[in-house]
Amino acid sequence: MTQTRELRQIINGDRVSDGAGVQLTRIIGSPQLNMLDPFLMFDAFGSDKPQDYIAGFPPHPHRGFETVTYMLEGRMRHEDSAGNAGVIETGGVQWMTAGKGIIHSEMPEQKEGRLAGFQLWVNLPATEKMNEPKYQEFDAEQIPVARLDNGTAIKVIAGQTDSGVSGVINNPFVNPLYLHVFLPAGVTFEQTVKETDNTFLYLM
Repeated sequence: MTQTRELRQIINGDRVSDGAGVQLTRIIGSPQLNMLDPFLMFDAFGSDKPQDYIAGFPPHPHRGFETVTYMLEGRMRHEDSAGNAGVIETGGVQWMTAGKGIIHSEMPEQKEGRLAGFQLWVNLPATEKMNEPKYQEFDAEQIPVARLDNGTAIKVIAGQTDSGVSGVINNPFVNPLYLHVFLPAGVTFEQTVKETDNTFLYLM
């Protein structure tokens, strides 16, 4: 029997500064919602003022969880202690599994214009926390988009839509569903999720 989930809580998040002074809004990891297992943190960032983002996130450690960076606008360069480097551009995603530990930096690759996106932290099961670090990175054009007859477009980063479109991320640890839904005014969107899954929406 299918049941419709009810909205249980609305959170505006807290304005915080992280890294070397990047201004962002913390949703998960805030006092209103300190954790939503397996999601440890969810930050939204977006500004066309360079002083809000230009200092970036200099080298810092990660261990035992995954960081997911999804860029809406702009360019972010990443480098790590294992010699990996690259640039996440508009519409691209980087899904990093930190595993047993890595030193990582994320620095804006621009000095002006709008920089916007999200970072999500996903906990790893105890059995996976000491694995070797690894990355999954995809440009905007590599991420599939499901288009519905009612004008809805669904960018599928991870998981599968009800229409059968699967995302690019392979994550057997928590089997997440990560969708960016473009919804026309007055149109309803429905998506099946497991009864046991914790679920949240971020409204733009």
